[in-house]
Amino acid sequence: MIKGEQTVDTKDILFMDATTLASKIANREITSLYATETYITHLKKVNSKINCLVENRFDEALKEAKIIDTTIKQNRMKHKKLLGVPISMKESFDITGMKTTGGLIHLKNAVRDKDAEVVARLKSEGAIILGKTNTSALCFCQETDNKLYGRTNNPWDLTKTAGGSSGGEAALIAVGGAAAGIGSDIGGSIRFPSHFNGVIGFKSGHHQVSQDGSFPKAEIPLQERMLGIGPITKSVQDAKIIYNLIAKQPASRRNLTNFTITFLPRMNYPMSDETEAMLTRVQKQVENEFEILREVPPFFEQSALLWQEMMSVDAGESIAQITFNQKKRRETREYIKELLTRKSNIHRYLSWALIGAKLFKPSQKRIKELNDIIRRGDELLNNYLDDKILIFPLYHTSALRHGHLYKEIFSIRKTFLKYMPYVAYANVWGLPALIIPIENDKQHMPMAVQLISKNGNEDALFQLGEWLEDLNRGYVRCQKYD
Repeated sequence: MIKGEQTVDTKDILFMDATTLASKIANREITSLYATETYITHLKKVNSKINCLVENRFDEALKEAKIIDTTIKQNRMKHKKLLGVPISMKESFDITGMKTTGGLIHLKNAVRDKDAEVVARLKSEGAIILGKTNTSALCFCQETDNKLYGRTNNPWDLTKTAGGSSGGEAALIAVGGAAAGIGSDIGGSIRFPSHFNGVIGFKSGHHQVSQDGSFPKAEIPLQERMLGIGPITKSVQDAKIIYNLIAKQPASRRNLTNFTITFLPRMNYPMSDETEAMLTRVQKQVENEFEILREVPPFFEQSALLWQEMMSVDAGESIAQITFNQKKRRETREYIKELLTRKSNIHRYLSWALIGAKLFKPSQKRIKELNDIIRRGDELLNNYLDDKILIFPLYHTSALRHGHLYKEIFSIRKTFLKYMPYVAYANVWGLPALIIPIENDKQHMPMAVQLISKNGNEDALFQLGEWLEDLNRGYVRCQKYD
């Protein structure tokens, strides 16, 4: 403990959300240096088992913490919401002096000289960045594994997936490796990991958070609308505060009592008994306080196919150019090479996803139809969701064993049509979505629900999220490796 400071157990810091820690640092109950040292020590201990952190800036973080502590003592630092708080960042966001590789071997030395917009905003609020967390290759799969950094494990069970592509970020927050973090989501990439690891995750709606400095950049309009950047945290309170810091416009205040909460009826999609029981429990909690409906929202059953077609609109060409370093794409050859020899530089998940993007590439006529569907759907949903919050499951079960999620979503048999509707809806329609851990299943794995509404209703999502968080599991730190 730093001399002259109030005694605080290191494990208490690992449990604290960013808001609590920021308050204690500002009130000089804890120094930023002590908090930063605590997280660094913890990460060095747990990372060999989980492989969540792939590049660190520990030395720089310690220097920044010392400077912040000095300015606080001298009363020279104006109030900032994350002053002296150690956080982590998904590998896909540029940080000055750090690498952004997408998990590709040929980009292993790609050091960036400018901060991503979200990084700059958080730094301006006093956040200290500890390092960058693992992703799937080019964020193109819902499991976190790549040829450069390897596989991230779920801390609750190392044999199971951490999800993806923000799996490293969610796994790190699950063990208390930082006060908060940032992820991105174009196909469940914040929400899968948050559900599987038992943390709070928030996917922003389309165009609400700048993707400047996010890699790879989504430049095709049909794909850009599906991308949401947002916080992965230990509390809904943190998710709200951090979202408001990185969003182009802070969330407007909404009156939650005016909202109707909509649940899906039982549908012909896979769902474990435990997931169904969890949803029933949540519905009973909600119906005691709010008006509820059970109905299928517009375009729900089309959304999984729309998502796949929108992700394949250029046959994956923009991703292939990065993957193959502007050379001729050869994903089939690399996929077979990896299966037979394990010696390809391209991870098989990425090669197979690129093969799928070719197979599902829509025709020009279909692309025109997609744009028309999206235009009509946006207009309809803007009215439909004006005073509604949807409560969906995120997936049909808790975390699967490594490789099984990939097989369910990327099967040649189009099984994504069964498994992706709950996830794809928020992406296709560019909607904000909040993940709340509800309980653990019989295997002691976290299970969550997602709350979805339209852009402009973020505040209502956070209010309902805090209410459910208080009634249920919420964030529980994984202490297996302490």
